[in-house]
Order: sequence, then structure tokens, then C-alpha cells
Amino acid sequence: MDRLANTVRPYAWGSTTAIPELLGTTPTGEPQAEMWMGAHPGAPSRTERGPLNEVVDADPVRELGAAAVEKFGPRLPFLLKLLAAGAPLSLQVHPDLAQAKAGFAAEEAAGVALDDPRRNYKDANHKPELICALTPFEGLCGFRDPIEAADALAALGVDSLKPYVDLLHAHPEEAALREVLTALLTADREEMAHTVAEATAAATRLGGAHAPYAAIAHHYPSDPGVIAAMLLNHVRLQPGEALFLGAGVPHAYLDGLGVEIMANSDNVLRCGLTPKHVDVPELLRIVRFEPTDPGILRPEASPSGEEVYDTPIDEFRLSRFVRAEGAAPTDVTAPTPQILLAVAGRPKAGEVTLAPGESVFVPAGEKAELSGTGTVFRATVVA
Repeated sequence: MDRLANTVRPYAWGSTTAIPELLGTTPTGEPQAEMWMGAHPGAPSRTERGPLNEVVDADPVRELGAAAVEKFGPRLPFLLKLLAAGAPLSLQVHPDLAQAKAGFAAEEAAGVALDDPRRNYKDANHKPELICALTPFEGLCGFRDPIEAADALAALGVDSLKPYVDLLHAHPEEAALREVLTALLTADREEMAHTVAEATAAATRLGGAHAPYAAIAHHYPSDPGVIAAMLLNHVRLQPGEALFLGAGVPHAYLDGLGVEIMANSDNVLRCGLTPKHVDVPELLRIVRFEPTDPGILRPEASPSGEEVYDTPIDEFRLSRFVRAEGAAPTDVTAPTPQILLAVAGRPKAGEVTLAPGESVFVPAGEKAELSGTGTVFRATVVA
């Protein structure tokens, strides 16, 4: 197996302390938002054999296993991250696989450069993802019932929000949500800035269920995404709980540290809470305008002690082992590629001792055994 050296990405929304505290390192004072573990060419993990993407490219069948290569192609299908939000991430959605393939092909044919800020599709893959909380974690996930959203907006007592309240009451659920999000994203920005300011003051005064949305507004004081956020479910996760985010589901992470796993893609369409490009027509084509229950996931324990987070896709499978002192070693050898990440204690993967935040890549079929005390996340695929 290969011990991984991983890149920490300094996005502006990142926490300055959460990842250093886990790693036991001194904070730099700069945001540390995500630590990437995998073979994504944007920031591949480094091994003694070279960058992990180059290791996989040199012999995909040896590293990934024949079944994974046949099912997903000659690339590691998932990307594992530590994600530390100190401020709200952009409100966003991800395309499904057909949409991603079509969108990528269209932008390639149009000659839109991959680094063009107007580019929507960086690759031809979908990006389902799962976030598992390591600390108390807050986020927005999926549309809430339009009438509930209308009541939340009406309670603010802001006159300029009344047309949105009326729209939410006047149409069937999906049409109501589409009408309101479209109106918010195409409204005059100067007028919307005044609306957001009034809504922020009212939400701050009301507190309670409005408090999370007031906090978002303090980071994005004139962004229409502040009002769009009020259409979504606010979710609090306790450590060990998780959220699965499928295609078309609007979401944003707000605060906390978690382990995130996703299909190996960088396709994001933004709805707001960002200075970056928002392609409104394409966004409206991708969003699924349906109220949803966020569906908090809790792991299901198996006889081996592995606790699995059940998701409906095969590109990744996330589980964890919480190993007590004196526990017998656990064989985790698999015919698929794996990344093992420690988040507590000092467990061992084979002969490699892992401190919190350290990880190893285990090629398909390679003998792997967990021993020692601590918590280890296991990322692999269903092939």
C-alpha cells in the first residue's frame, strides 16, 4: 500500500483551524478548505511511486482491478476529501451523467477553455457526493415544501418579498419553486440588494429558524442566493451522520468539518452565494424542482465492525471502523481500490501507522489489515 501525501486547498470559505487541529499542525492563518485524497489531476495525492494519477495510468488493471476498470474505465472513480467550512460554500447543483456528457461535449465543441470562468462542465462525469460529519456540521439540502418556504418569507415582513410569497402559493409545488428561483436569479441586482438587506435585518431580529439564513446573509450581504437559500432545508448533522446529494439537488455547506466522497468530477453549477459565474438558463435546466426530505444517513453496522453509509450509486462506497482498544485485527482486503483515512487515534493499516488526517492507497487485491485503536474511514467502489 502507498502512504499518501495530500494537497490542502485554500479556498476562501475554508476554516483556518479545523484541518490543522485534526492534523495536529500549526494554523497558518489562511483558510484551509479541502484536503484531496485520490487521483484527480487537479491535485493528485503523491506517493513514493509518483503522483497517484500517474501510478494508476501506468497500470489501471493492477491498481484498480479488472472489474472496476471494466465498469468505470481506467481511472480511480472517486475522490475523497476532508472538507472544513468556516463560511458558506456557494449554493450549487451537480448534473447527472447524461447532462454532464452533453454539457461537456457542447462546451468542447464551442471552444470554451477549461479554465474559462464561464465554463460549466470541466469533465464528462456526474458528481454525486456524500458528506459525513466529524464535528457538528450545518448545511442546506434540497427544496423544502413551498408553503413552508412561503411562510418563512412572509414572516420577515418585507414588502418586496410578497410577490415571491404569492408565487409559492399560486402554483403546484414544482412550478412554484421554478418560478421563484427564476425570478430571484433574474431580478434587478440593485433592487435585490435592498431586499436582501431588509430580509437580513428581519431574520436577525426574528432569530430561531431564521438565524441560519441571517448568518448566510452576513457573508453575502447583497446576493440573491440569500433569498434562494430560504427555499431550502436547513440541516444539522452530528458527528457520524451523513448526507447524500444526488444530481439536481441544490445544496450548500455552511459550517463544520467532514469527510466528503464523490464521483471523480469537478462539475458545479452555481445558484448564488458566490462571486463566480452563474449560468441561469443552464442551471434551471439542471435543477430538480421538487421538495425533498434531506434524509440524514446513519451508518449500518456489519458483523465485521464495518459501518457502511448506504448510497444508491457505485462510483464510491464509504464506511468506517471505530476500533476499540484490544480489538482483533480486521481484514479489509478487497478486489477493488481503497483509500483508508484515519481521523482519530493511531490505528495501523498493515504496517503503516496512521495519525489523524493520514491516509493510504491500497491497490485492488492488495493484502490490507486494520489494527490498533482509532477511527478509520474506508473509501472504495462497488464493482
